[in-house]
Amino acid sequence: KGDIAALLTLMRRLAEFEGYAADFAMTADALLLQGFTRQPPDFYAFVADAPESRDATTGLLGMLVYYFIPFTFRARPTLLIKELYVADHARGLGVGEALMRTAAKAAISHNCAVIKWQVADWNTSARVFYERLGGKADPVWVDYALSESAVRELADVSCGRRASNN
Repeated sequence: KGDIAALLTLMRRLAEFEGYAADFAMTADALLLQGFTRQPPDFYAFVADAPESRDATTGLLGMLVYYFIPFTFRARPTLLIKELYVADHARGLGVGEALMRTAAKAAISHNCAVIKWQVADWNTSARVFYERLGGKADPVWVDYALSESAVRELADVSCGRRASNN
C-alpha cells in the first residue's frame, strides 16, 4: 500500500511511453480498491526498489503488474503480465529481468502452467529483452479487442439476439 503513489507514477509513465496517456484513467483510490481492498484482488504488483539508485520522483525503479487467469485447458492457472515498466535511468541494470524472475517464481508457487504477456509490435527493444529471457511470440493466437463503445453496442440487447446465462 505504501507504494501506491509511486506505482501510479510509473503507470502514468508507461501510458506516456505507449501513447495512451490521454486515456489513462487509473487513480490512487482505484489502485487501493482493486489491488489491496478487494479479496481476491483484481491485480498483483511487484515493484523494484534499490535505495542507492532510487528514482527521485517515484522512489521506484520499475514495476510488473499481473493477474491470474484461473483455468486453462491445462487445468492450471496462467499468470498474465499486464504491465512491465522500468524507469528510463534504470534500463540496462537488470531491473526488468529481476521483475520477470520474480514473476516466474510467483507462477511456480501458484502452480501456473505458463506466463503470458503482450508487447507492442513497434517495441523492438522489449521484444529483444523478452526473447533473451526465453519468451517467444505466439504464432498461432491473434489478440482481439472490443473498444468500450463496441462493448456497449454488442451488449445492447435491443439490436440483436439475447444469450442466456443458464
